[in-house]
Amino acid sequence: MQHSKRDNTWSKWGIFLGVAVALGALVVVGWTFMQNRFQPGSSLDADVTIGIDDMPQSLDIRSDSSAAAERLLVDNVYETLVTVDQDNKLQPGLATSWKTSDDGLTVTLTLQSGVTFSNGHTLDASDAVWSLQQNLTNKVADVDELGDLASVANPNATTVVITLAKPNPTLLRALSGRLGIVYDSESSSADYQRKAIGSGPFTVADFQPGHSLKLARSDTYHGTKAASNVVEFMQYSDADALSKALTDGSLDMAAPVSASTATGLNGKDGLTVKEGATTDKVLLAYNNGTDSLLSDEQARKAFRYQIDAAGIASAQPDAAGALGGPISLLEPGYEDLTGLYPHDENQAGQMFSYFGAQYLTTVNLVVPEEYRSLAETIKQQIERQPRPTVNLEVLSDEDYAKRIKDGKWELTVMSMDGTDDAGIFADPDSMFHYDHTEAQQAYADARAATNDADYEARMKAYARLISEDAASDWLYTRKCFTVASTKVSGYPTSMINRRMPLAGLTVK
Repeated sequence: MQHSKRDNTWSKWGIFLGVAVALGALVVVGWTFMQNRFQPGSSLDADVTIGIDDMPQSLDIRSDSSAAAERLLVDNVYETLVTVDQDNKLQPGLATSWKTSDDGLTVTLTLQSGVTFSNGHTLDASDAVWSLQQNLTNKVADVDELGDLASVANPNATTVVITLAKPNPTLLRALSGRLGIVYDSESSSADYQRKAIGSGPFTVADFQPGHSLKLARSDTYHGTKAASNVVEFMQYSDADALSKALTDGSLDMAAPVSASTATGLNGKDGLTVKEGATTDKVLLAYNNGTDSLLSDEQARKAFRYQIDAAGIASAQPDAAGALGGPISLLEPGYEDLTGLYPHDENQAGQMFSYFGAQYLTTVNLVVPEEYRSLAETIKQQIERQPRPTVNLEVLSDEDYAKRIKDGKWELTVMSMDGTDDAGIFADPDSMFHYDHTEAQQAYADARAATNDADYEARMKAYARLISEDAASDWLYTRKCFTVASTKVSGYPTSMINRRMPLAGLTVK
């Protein structure tokens, strides 16, 4: 069965998947020549050169689950059905509008017309349907975020209809990331690891894994053309080398950079340091398993009173502010929960005193090297009480991962960076081993929401419940940092650890 953009509908997955098999056999002759005007090894000079510390090893976002591939390519080379703004709010992407049925089971998206891929092929609804099917067939990272898809159809060239077996209030959010990328169904045999066929404002001019990535302006882009002809990313594994390149003018910009790098460059002539918000949450995580001291609700709450989360947040150079719960300011359902457990060592001491000396002895705090300093602060704060003492272990990344997997820990410092990731606390088999029936029901209620308002309200109730029960101690949200020449403008500053749209980037 040949795939044709004149096909009006693929309404059943049986037909849907059958088409994919046929598509897999297609070979599009000459696509390499048409994809870009520039080939690997291009000596094209960059208008703007950006330093980064994590270059993807592949351009295939479907197979490379790293954050780097998604951050550099989405919004620049590839476009998604839905996108997000600097406040993490959903905005039109390739879909100009969408409508969700009252029962939450049908989402209808209206696509832009007149859109083409970088190779000249037309982008229409059949490409969107095919791309969604490829996510399932190839088991792309986070594919479960699409939910229970009953069918996907394209009744015409500008309409995509997604039918669900049960509501998924975060489906549109999923379609704003890698799962929402629309690929060219007529180029199914392309080598996406080294090439990229997208519909965005840039094309890939050159890619050297572990070294550099050049993006060239697409003159056939359907929207406002990119302000720069060429943007080049250069990888720097050493922070000192990155700082030197910024100060001597070898780089025009670096993003995101560490808090220490940003602090060191703040005030340097010709450079501007800017801060932005993220969804990254730093927490003192509790092992709530039955063999852990933290399985006791009173112990968990005592630790939350004992830890000065507000003080920690004010002292951390990467902190945007204290948190108090599992949902950050940029996520649906946020509520300021910092007042639930104010720092109160007297209250903590009274609660710790309920435990016998044999029960409350030592607590194990295991962390990777990056959290050594913060863990030492937490150890000092806990040990202001007569008991417990803290056995702090700073482990290699490999040993740390094994300890967490084996459950041989009670406290750890970690970060969670994702919208709608609070649901992990409703999974008793997660690393937190938090098993709370009421919380599980509250999260299930949120997932059953059929509209955004209900979802946000139910997530707020869920977040308050698990924070009140002290499932962990959420310390602060992180901010991200950009350092750029004062001659550079038009760059994003928020959420640049997740995505970095650069169509407006330019140098005076």
